[in-house]
Amino acid sequence: MSELLRVEHLKKYFSTPAGMLHAVDDVSFTINKGDTLGVVGESGCGKSTLGRTVLKLLDPTDGKIYYNGEDITDVKGKETKQLCKKMQIIFQDPYSSLNPRKTVSQLIAAPLETFRMYDKAGRQERVFELMDLVGLSKRFAYSYPHELDGGRRQRIGIARALSLEPEFIVCDEPVSALDVSIQAQILNLLQDLQQAKNLTYIFVTHDLSVVRHISTDILVMYIGAMVEKSPAKELFKLPLHPYTKGLLSAIPVPNIDHVKQKVRLQGELTSPVNPKNECRFLARCPYATDACRSAMPQFEEVLPNHFVACHNVREINGL
Repeated sequence: MSELLRVEHLKKYFSTPAGMLHAVDDVSFTINKGDTLGVVGESGCGKSTLGRTVLKLLDPTDGKIYYNGEDITDVKGKETKQLCKKMQIIFQDPYSSLNPRKTVSQLIAAPLETFRMYDKAGRQERVFELMDLVGLSKRFAYSYPHELDGGRRQRIGIARALSLEPEFIVCDEPVSALDVSIQAQILNLLQDLQQAKNLTYIFVTHDLSVVRHISTDILVMYIGAMVEKSPAKELFKLPLHPYTKGLLSAIPVPNIDHVKQKVRLQGELTSPVNPKNECRFLARCPYATDACRSAMPQFEEVLPNHFVACHNVREINGL
């Protein structure tokens, strides 16, 4: 499969009164066309900032972003607008990402109007086509967001993201604000659309169980940095980083005996503001050694296509 997106040593820092906040710190990955990269981590780890920086909604502090082999790191103005046709986002909260004063039809048609696509009749036809695609009845075309439930609101967001026929979509926690039963419907819809349209996703979430079946690969982040990346199936079968083990241990399972090793995450998170040159998981890691205090661990290939940033990964896992 051909490469669609490549990110090299991407950084995004924010200046604060306390110092420089390292929201995204030296992140690299590639995504092939039609694949899904799940980006997982606790709130505040930088995963949403990563998605927005890749889409050029935020300017990177450093690093490179390549889309279809073209360097888009420094594109501005009209070039950025043209990228919007190819790269879109589905926001986390369908309650706040939709203008309450516009109807469903107007919300979905907004990108078409911005890019002056179709005449008025053509836009309305396209809106109905998109509503049908995402499973929204035409009877809701002239409803307002507050009249619909969360699942239908998120379908509006998905239809709006699809309106310009993009190739790549960042799904920024698209199901976290929804009931569990509705989450399954939206996840199934996203998978069906991916297969039908050959879409490529970055799927951002704090819940590993959500991305288990939708992701091709999973990238685990902790306080702005990468800690583990591997094919999705392998990550669930053989997590190597202590933080990933802790995230997996937090997933409820029907039979507790099936869990090989429960890892409970304890302690406070290290501040992302002016972080020290040491392992960022140091304060919460039960396996920490002097090496972890001396330098940030390198993100290296420990097993084939399985990358980990941990000084003691081989000793911890008996490799």
